[in-house]
Amino acid sequence: MADHYDVLGVSREATPEEIKKAYRRLARELHPDVNPSPDAQEKFKQVTHAYDVLSDPGQRRDYDRGPQ
Repeated sequence: MADHYDVLGVSREATPEEIKKAYRRLARELHPDVNPSPDAQEKFKQVTHAYDVLSDPGQRRDYDRGPQ
């Protein structure tokens, strides 16, 4: 599984605003309505999942702790 920070192209110290900005940039580029490539669709799903985890403070804290 890819690192969520790498997927979004942000550092582990990224602020919530930086994470949101990176997500929006990638979502515009990879959204299936804009980019019909099957690769883009899979990457869009990865980007969306990474954003879902990193944009929620509780989930981000758990993710940063690593597997328990």
